[in-house]
Amino acid sequence: MESPTLSPIEKFLAQHPIVTEIPVAWGEMDALQHVNNVVYFRYFETARIDFFNRLFPLDALYKSGVGPVISENQARYKRPVTFPDTLLVSVSISDIQSDRFTMHYQAFSKQQQAITTLGTSVAVMFNFKTGQKAELPAELLAILKQHEQA
Repeated sequence: MESPTLSPIEKFLAQHPIVTEIPVAWGEMDALQHVNNVVYFRYFETARIDFFNRLFPLDALYKSGVGPVISENQARYKRPVTFPDTLLVSVSISDIQSDRFTMHYQAFSKQQQAITTLGTSVAVMFNFKTGQKAELPAELLAILKQHEQA
């Protein structure tokens, strides 16, 4: 017997194990009546924090004076998003080095049933006491490798 065809949202969720659901607020739209481009960086930040809260809460790390800081952000806008809508923002990891890694985001619109925005952030480990780059802790490195893109 043939398996049923998955809907676009089911496919997205099946391909992305770490997803954060973010409702679009009316006030996030601009004069052109779509979500303002800068707001996506807030969506990516929300998904990034959710990713860490689920897998490796950063509180203890930051209290020790070390933690990831974002050195670079990028977004590619594929389709405009309007209110009302809810986005599912996925997070995956690539380019893991001793002191940095890249986070990838995909924003999927429930209303449009499609990916609307792609993004990346480069996170660099930083020692706030010395003002220098730091090595990734072994525990964090192991978790990042589990979520690394193939």
